[in-house]
Amino acid sequence: MSHVHVIGAGLAGLSAALSLTAAGRGVTLHESGPAAGGRCRSYLDRELGIRIDNGNHLLLTGNKAAFAYIDEIGSAGLLGGPKLPVFPFMDIKSGERWRVRPNLGRIPWWILAKGRRVPDTRLSDYLKMRKIAEIKGDTLVTDSMRRGKLYWRLVEPLAVAALNTRPQAGLARLLGAVMRETLLKGGKACIPRFPTDGLSEALIDPAVAKLRERGADVRFNSRVTAIGVTDGRVTSISTTAEQIDLGPGDAVVMAVPPWVATDLLPSLTVPDKFEAILNLHYKIEADPEGPLAETGFLGVLSGTAEWIFAKKGHISVTVSAANELVDDSADALAAVVWLNVRDALNLPVEMDREMPPVRVVKEKRATFAATAAQEHRRPEARTALPNLVLAGDWTKTGLPATIEGAIRSGRTAAEAVLAA
Repeated sequence: MSHVHVIGAGLAGLSAALSLTAAGRGVTLHESGPAAGGRCRSYLDRELGIRIDNGNHLLLTGNKAAFAYIDEIGSAGLLGGPKLPVFPFMDIKSGERWRVRPNLGRIPWWILAKGRRVPDTRLSDYLKMRKIAEIKGDTLVTDSMRRGKLYWRLVEPLAVAALNTRPQAGLARLLGAVMRETLLKGGKACIPRFPTDGLSEALIDPAVAKLRERGADVRFNSRVTAIGVTDGRVTSISTTAEQIDLGPGDAVVMAVPPWVATDLLPSLTVPDKFEAILNLHYKIEADPEGPLAETGFLGVLSGTAEWIFAKKGHISVTVSAANELVDDSADALAAVVWLNVRDALNLPVEMDREMPPVRVVKEKRATFAATAAQEHRRPEARTALPNLVLAGDWTKTGLPATIEGAIRSGRTAAEAVLAA
């Protein structure tokens, strides 16, 4: 039986390894760091004295690949969130609050109910929003529909969260792909779900345990430094510890960031422009009866903060498409964002002088920029080398850089290996 070496233990690599072991293939998983997860992991922050996620990720029940992965590793019970589709928002500037509440069925009668839709919007606005899902060219998000209340209060916040790219540069068709699989399928496809204990606990550690249970060799601190190619095939991989020669039927899945991929195989064309994400973790418990009580999260408009999450022992804030902010000092960012948190959570005004301990996590290359130029640089899973395939949310998944895209890319890579 041929053997497969999977390079990288982020969600794409774990997904590929799970699919391969489920098909009976022998797998060695190489991870350069001391733990799996990549950009989706948890760790103990010793200064705060609590366990935090390196980022915030919100799944929707329409993310079929993600939930198939979750079912496979047996961690569905480790996800929380509201039982019904509901998305709370607040505008920092005006003080307005509202909730978007789609009905469960596919026929969207919720847009007829003023109490369920975005305030001051009309039925015709939603009909125009639906057309975003039909866009196929390089239309920008800002040009995808009329920029009225529905655009500013729902479409743009969702676009920034999904694409991690500002709407004046982001591709509308990538947003449309997300909408087709979630919001436009009805409320059953857009019920929010997120890990209750941590990303690693829900999405990563159970996957590693399942792989080991199936006999996979999971190697941490095993950085692949070179790929040997002879006669148009991968014949060896070198790690910091050894050179591994591949047999005639062996294969490699390269599930690493795009800049690492080109270090290992310079001939690849991959995305080369990236967008930052900021995550700020404030050591303060959320009020069990406050604005986060119903859903565990809140969308914020007209501020620096964009999404606020209630976590165990802390409140976590995400700022997407943050290239213009990422070089600001952590102290300055924490102070500005804290003012948004204070207002959004109805905290006493005097708390602006009593900001709790905070950790600011900056990911300068969190995702590829979801622009037309970068979309054209996304490669297929198959490469010119018949026994080397690619996986990662930056490959041509049809989706922006999301958990769903990463997991789907791993499945696609495994299918290509199995087909070969």
